[in-house]
Amino acid sequence: MNVIRTASLLLLALALSACAAKPARDSAPASVAVAPASAPAAPAASDSAADAATSPTVASPAAPVAAVDSAPGDGAPVTAATEVAPTGAEDDFAALYGGPAPTADGAEPGRSPYDPWEGFNRRVHAFNNVVDRAVARPLATAYVNVVPRFARTGVTNFFSNLRAPVTITNQLLQGRPGDAWDSLGRFVMNSTLGIGGLFDPASRALVPRRSEDFGQTLGAWGWRSSRYVELPFFGPRTVRDVFGLAGDIPLSPIRTIEEDKVRIPLQGLQLVDMRSQLLALDDIRDGAVDEYALTRDAWLQRRNYQIQNDLRGRRDRGKDADDAPIPVDAMPMPNWGN
Repeated sequence: MNVIRTASLLLLALALSACAAKPARDSAPASVAVAPASAPAAPAASDSAADAATSPTVASPAAPVAAVDSAPGDGAPVTAATEVAPTGAEDDFAALYGGPAPTADGAEPGRSPYDPWEGFNRRVHAFNNVVDRAVARPLATAYVNVVPRFARTGVTNFFSNLRAPVTITNQLLQGRPGDAWDSLGRFVMNSTLGIGGLFDPASRALVPRRSEDFGQTLGAWGWRSSRYVELPFFGPRTVRDVFGLAGDIPLSPIRTIEEDKVRIPLQGLQLVDMRSQLLALDDIRDGAVDEYALTRDAWLQRRNYQIQNDLRGRRDRGKDADDAPIPVDAMPMPNWGN
């Protein structure tokens, strides 16, 4: 009996000592006050948290230390993990000049342009520069020096008005009937009151001028990313825009002219007029360290802006870019349909 009594007392003593070693229920364990499990390798923080566990002020296990940081000047909390979406102005700036906002083709900020054919493109660019300096630039300079400004404005208005069928069709293909209706009204007004498009009464009536092509339509349909390619005489393009040429050829009013003696001079005048509008950029191009890269990057950024602009709502849509690619009707090409 004494042995049984002694064993019972020993078991009772062991149980009491085990219970005395457990912490109280209302005191938080040291592991709760440690930072979240995403940062387990911080012994200093764990030690400080364990020391603070005895204080009644530490009661919340989800301490917002990792998510909130205090600004050094005003003491206001700043959420470090929150990402603010870029505004429309930031998108425009990034598309035009490059920046933190993503581009229209989905490229990451700071990512180099998609130009896997750079060797070929540089050779074509050199050829285009030779043609430009030998033919296009002198003709454009003479055109500006000889033809008065009001006459050059009339020529620009005339060819811009002729592109209305291409613009209207592509606006309809992009699901923008409101813009197509505006472009149709602009075309009718300038063709009648503007004497065949030589004058621009539609702009005075605040009807917006839009310029669309099938390359932009393909971009609006989802073909965002496309490799850069430079074509002889046509200049900068993407593969997407090369396919877009095929969609614009049947809609070109100039290309419906069967007489080469009429069509080719009109196309030549349109090329000279377009080149004259780019004379202001010649000094920048001539002074560039890498003129090819400057031309490529500026063209891609501007082209991306045009596609981004098409994807916006009608109220948020900005002004269309004036320096659109050389239209297919401006190049003297054979009439394959005849």
